[in-house]
Amino acid sequence: MGLFRTALIGAALYGAYKYITKPDELTGRTIVDDLKEKAPEWIDKAKAYKEDLEAKYMNDGLAK
Repeated sequence: MGLFRTALIGAALYGAYKYITKPDELTGRTIVDDLKEKAPEWIDKAKAYKEDLEAKYMNDGLAK
């Protein structure tokens, strides 16, 4: 049973890899390319959100 489960998981991972690295027919871009392009924007948004939360909780902590 362990060998079958390992083979099934391996096949699923291989299929997922092939899916995210397959180029789009219209643009020629992959899902990985899109993620790489959008990652810096998401990081900047996450940093801004973190700073907002820190400012909110630091102000709340000082006011009490």
